[in-house]
Amino acid sequence: MYLFDIGLIAATTLALAASFLMHTAGSDAVLAALSFLGLVPVVISAGKSLWHRRISVDLLASIALAFSLIAHEWSSAAFITLMLAFARVFDRITDAKAKKVIASLMKYHVEDVRIQTGETVREIHISQVKPGDHVIVESGDRMPIDGTVISGEAEVDESSLTGESELVPKRAGDRVFTATMSESGSLIVRAEKIGKDSTLARIMALVEEASRKKSRAERAADTFTQWYIGATLVASSAMWYFGMTPNEILAILLVVCADDIAVAVPLGFTASIARAAKRGIIVKGSAAMEQLARMKYVLTDKTGTLTKGKPRVVDVRTYGSYSTNTVLNRAGMGASESKHAVSKAIIQYITEKGISIHAAHHFTEISGQGVEFSHGTEKMLLGRLSLMEKQNVKVHEQVKRDIALEKDAGKGVVVLAIDGVVAGVVSYEDELRPHAKEILAETRELGVREWHMLTGDNEHAAAAVAAMVGIRHYHADMTPESKMAFVHKFEREKEPAVVAYIGDGVNDAASLALADVSIAMGGIGSDAAIEAADITLMKDRLDRLPVAMRSAQQMHAVMIQSFIIWAVTNAFGLAWVVIGIPGLGVLGPAGAAAYNFLTDFIPIGNAMRAGLWIKGSKKK
Repeated sequence: MYLFDIGLIAATTLALAASFLMHTAGSDAVLAALSFLGLVPVVISAGKSLWHRRISVDLLASIALAFSLIAHEWSSAAFITLMLAFARVFDRITDAKAKKVIASLMKYHVEDVRIQTGETVREIHISQVKPGDHVIVESGDRMPIDGTVISGEAEVDESSLTGESELVPKRAGDRVFTATMSESGSLIVRAEKIGKDSTLARIMALVEEASRKKSRAERAADTFTQWYIGATLVASSAMWYFGMTPNEILAILLVVCADDIAVAVPLGFTASIARAAKRGIIVKGSAAMEQLARMKYVLTDKTGTLTKGKPRVVDVRTYGSYSTNTVLNRAGMGASESKHAVSKAIIQYITEKGISIHAAHHFTEISGQGVEFSHGTEKMLLGRLSLMEKQNVKVHEQVKRDIALEKDAGKGVVVLAIDGVVAGVVSYEDELRPHAKEILAETRELGVREWHMLTGDNEHAAAAVAAMVGIRHYHADMTPESKMAFVHKFEREKEPAVVAYIGDGVNDAASLALADVSIAMGGIGSDAAIEAADITLMKDRLDRLPVAMRSAQQMHAVMIQSFIIWAVTNAFGLAWVVIGIPGLGVLGPAGAAAYNFLTDFIPIGNAMRAGLWIKGSKKK
């Protein structure tokens, strides 16, 4: 059908040009034949819509085209044919936008993979790779799978997924993702997600899903089009009844045909969503884009959203005769056997201090509390204050006061006990995201009225973080259940204003699902983020939020402009048909068809600008 329409446009354009330059009976016959040919797909489409009890633009257009042919208005019929063929081509472009993004992602797909088994290296097809295989990635290679680096170091370009050109260093323990490229260095990666389970495949599925979801604006445009066409047909019948000539009625029908706005609205949304995807912002359909444009309240988690979610040791206190080096050495023994984020922070801190870490002789992890371990004759505990109290560790009042002060300052603490006595306290904090305060201020400039921080931290810790990022409304000591209840209640109180929830997509999945529009931070590689959120920021940079907001608001502005352009051009055309323009006279059917055809490109061209308007955040 696409090639048919392209051919029809080319042939009709040439026939019209020939008709105007050298009008002959032969040129009229060619225009008539092309118009009859163009009538066929329009009538079929209108019939399908009527079968499904819908009135479409094609019904009005087929009536206008049929009347033009009956009245021997060959030029009018030719312009209608051109108009409808172009509408179908633009509609095809709308559908192809998502496919184009998918195709651009597909070029990153790797077919041949090198696998290391012991000392043997062999090359196999990507379909033969299994989870657990050791995949070799050399400098200049793209990652064929999602996985974890086992050995080697490399600078990796993740721009294909995140839109960020800055290279990311990767070494043992770091995760890598399909379609990213090793710019320098070699890696051996343990395969974890392959094929349809990979991050790349999931993004492609989301983009395809987004193209099928209609926003309220698109649904409103569809409904408006149906009522508009129905009203036009009724008005045409009334005009016939009150004595208007067929040519006058035909001219009016040709001017008011609404095919341009029916194409412009979905085309604009698709262009905007496709452009956002290239910047690492995955939007699940135009409905989410529309909600984001109207967002007035933001509820946010703290850890992993306003903060990096990566603890950093900031202080070590010692008690009794224990030195700082001794406390760190013993804390390192317990932390080295644990995979907890705080344990990793302790190990990093000890490594930076150049203190050696010995292996524990006995190790037991106590879920949610800490670890118990020994070295030589020493028996030790590393964990929460509550663990020390449960294990009957002697905790002096000075230790309790120090811990309270650290917590009030927004810090977390880990207590080390040696042989039943507290030897030291390690304080840590979660770093704020860069420029968080400025970024939140930028969202307020874009229309956000209030930010509310929901956190499990105590009142003092929550107040400290809220003050640093410029949030007036914070809610402390919250559980996942209380967050859900808060989101539900808040949305009901603020209706019809749009309420957004921002979380890390893992711990906040339920709250994300409740919000009018949900935004997941750090979605790269996170299944929960991709599944739970309407909008996923594929890299954990908070400055992507103003980018997404600005894009959505500009998309909304483009849609309003397109409707205004359509209304103004239609009003001017109607005036020209009904009362005429001084010096130009009254517009007849052929002129009305030409006018409609030419003005169709204005709202459609305006809508296509939506994909070009995404600007960056003020803070990089």
